[in-house]
Amino acid sequence: MNNNIMINREPDFCGYRLQSARRKKRMQYEDFEKRLLALHKERQALHAQQRSLGWIELKPPVMRGYKRYFVLRDDVARSKHAAFFEGILQKINKVAYSSRKDFKVKKRKGGKKIYVVKDQQLVQPDEYHFSKMNFTDNEIQFFEVRFVKEKWMKEPQKIYVFVEPWRFVLKIRANMITKTRARDEAIERRVHEINSYLERNGLEWKLHRILSGNYKWRWNEEVKEWEKNPLKNKQLVAIIDGIAEED
Repeated sequence: MNNNIMINREPDFCGYRLQSARRKKRMQYEDFEKRLLALHKERQALHAQQRSLGWIELKPPVMRGYKRYFVLRDDVARSKHAAFFEGILQKINKVAYSSRKDFKVKKRKGGKKIYVVKDQQLVQPDEYHFSKMNFTDNEIQFFEVRFVKEKWMKEPQKIYVFVEPWRFVLKIRANMITKTRARDEAIERRVHEINSYLERNGLEWKLHRILSGNYKWRWNEEVKEWEKNPLKNKQLVAIIDGIAEED
């Protein structure tokens, strides 16, 4: 008598956790985002290492173009209020750099290219930055409030303008470089590799999206009237009633 009993053994899937195709795809996205974040952290760490290398003194110094900044006018510098206006100037001075000593830039006028002197003004801080510049009450009296509105602004912005700019004149000097940052070729090579990889594959926008949650690069764009959806945030009943009233 044959006591061998044939038993039909089916695979036991209870011990396995099967992943759906959607879940597998999501895990691939998450893994890719983690690798992008790892590259971002590595690049930040490399930049920190570059900044910590310190500086190297250049002997002799190297001239690199020219710089232009404001100084007290001669008669103001000789007056008894020179220190007062020098204190204001230190807070609102602006330095510009150029490869030309005359600070001229190319501009098109009437179909022709001409050279004009580049405009340079004192700093005109907004309300927030003005409050952080520690002006005294006497210094604040030499500023007036104005409102400006650029194309990208939704509302006019309040700025503070120095009311007596004639007290300062522009001065041009050679821009002498006396020191330079120490360099590490290995760090620079790795930073270049990371930047090239992100730029070559168009991943900077994705990294920005992961870090900030912003899917679009445009900022505060106003929606035109004809682009607005009249049915947005309306219930279906209200839409149907509105159509019935029109009929």
